[in-house]
Amino acid sequence: MDPVFIAAGFVVLAIVYGVYRRYSYISLADVPGPESASFIMGNLKELYQGQAAEADFKWQAQFGNIVRFRGSFGEDQLMISDPAALQYILARSGYRFPKPHDRRTLSQMMNGKGIFSVDGDNHKRHKKIMLPGFGGPESKAFLLLFKNCAESMCNKWMEIISHSKEGSVVFNIPAWVSRATLDAIGEAAFDVRFNSIDNDENALARSYRGLMTDVFGSPSDGMLLFQDISKYIPPRILKYYIEMGKSPRITRMRETGNLATSVAKQLVKDKAEMLLGGKGSRDIFSLLAVKANMDTNAKAKLTEEELFAQMRTILAAGHETTSNTISWALLELARWPDIQSRLRAEIWETEATVHARGDVNFTIADFDAMPYTAAVIKEVLRLCCVAYHVHRCASQDDILPLSQPITTRSGEVIRELPVPKGTRIVVSIAAYNRNKELWGEDAHLFNPDRWLNGTAKEKKVTSIGVYSNLMTFLGGVRFCVGWRFAVIELQAFLTEIVGKFEFAPTDKTELIRREACLVMSPTIEGEVGNGVQLPLRVSLARRTGKGCQTPGCR
Repeated sequence: MDPVFIAAGFVVLAIVYGVYRRYSYISLADVPGPESASFIMGNLKELYQGQAAEADFKWQAQFGNIVRFRGSFGEDQLMISDPAALQYILARSGYRFPKPHDRRTLSQMMNGKGIFSVDGDNHKRHKKIMLPGFGGPESKAFLLLFKNCAESMCNKWMEIISHSKEGSVVFNIPAWVSRATLDAIGEAAFDVRFNSIDNDENALARSYRGLMTDVFGSPSDGMLLFQDISKYIPPRILKYYIEMGKSPRITRMRETGNLATSVAKQLVKDKAEMLLGGKGSRDIFSLLAVKANMDTNAKAKLTEEELFAQMRTILAAGHETTSNTISWALLELARWPDIQSRLRAEIWETEATVHARGDVNFTIADFDAMPYTAAVIKEVLRLCCVAYHVHRCASQDDILPLSQPITTRSGEVIRELPVPKGTRIVVSIAAYNRNKELWGEDAHLFNPDRWLNGTAKEKKVTSIGVYSNLMTFLGGVRFCVGWRFAVIELQAFLTEIVGKFEFAPTDKTELIRREACLVMSPTIEGEVGNGVQLPLRVSLARRTGKGCQTPGCR
């Protein structure tokens, strides 16, 4: 049957069901929120066609941390950044607020049947298997590996800059950092060297390049409408539609998925041969796949399909989000040269201490003794959270606790919010991370000092996030299992890069957009069709002083 005909049929069903729900269920219509410009499109265009979290910040300022907005055909949905409500949704009742099935289908299309696309007991099983590979000691063991990958990229930059007459070069930062972080995840997770820094034509790196903007960037009205009504389409039919779709976006996603699966299969084959030969290593794959699948309980093991999906998930999430975060960090440092200089001074001071004791490389203890570096990293993760939304759905009628009472449109003050079964919820990570009550009146500014002067309250009455109570790595039952891994990688990359180079804006800096494409990627206004771009002028960080022997000395 023609997929278009099927989709049209479900549009009709969506309208009927939407009207039925609106007038027969617990109503959210009295919750403050923006007026919708269209019955058919609701507020979807404002929410999803602007820059990442642009609508979130606007609505938060107007209506607070609980916002009712309209989906397609007048359906009431919620955007939430209230700490108590989020703790309830994500932690206390985490599995009662699952991912909507259409979002799970999308995750499955992107990365297979891995941890992002499962729920309930299946998610518990996947998480239990994944956690041993991303524990504290395991993540710390990769520090030197991360440093070496960052150093490989820095050496390329030094070589290019050395041939520049101006003594500086404009680099498209994400294009370089993405390759370096792919190399890092390849070695740390699978003990394989992709060598994408040396080989710009690496097939996997090339396929991932610009994937999110190609597939999810600049959504049309029709794409938004289909996304919103797809919740009414049974999962099997939706999966069939996505798998058989001929649109350029779906084809692009499918081709990258197929390539990632073929790489995963080859890695499994190579790893199995190594392990049989007694050459096992401490990479994440060995820890999660081998140890978990030695479990005598067959129900606790990963199937082959699930194993490939976990590998695809690690490959995609493990380099794309880190690459974007590093890129946004360098942009903020370019915009705030005083902060950049202060950060570099701490890096150099620690470096001198490391050399004085006869060592060459930083240790985790060295990072723990670098308060300003930690503050900069936390501030980047707060202000520039790459994953700015997650989506949940109430599986039953429920009541959300609130940190602060809200006044309804009819004037009633309520201290808890009844939500009907089926309510779609957008968890706004970005809005929570800019809640002025939590982070100060200047929450929309890049200010690392908030982490040193007590403005940022890391220990709050309502605790949610796993790292400094930020929502960047989520919290509750579906927290990011790789958060320690990511923080250490950020520490290694930023100290290596900022210790060697200075970053300055270019004439395009003010045109950089926070592109909304499931993740927040940098693009340039007027050049969105050219994909991910964040050009910065890079020069060697010059240091003076007796006995200075580093490349940046003069």
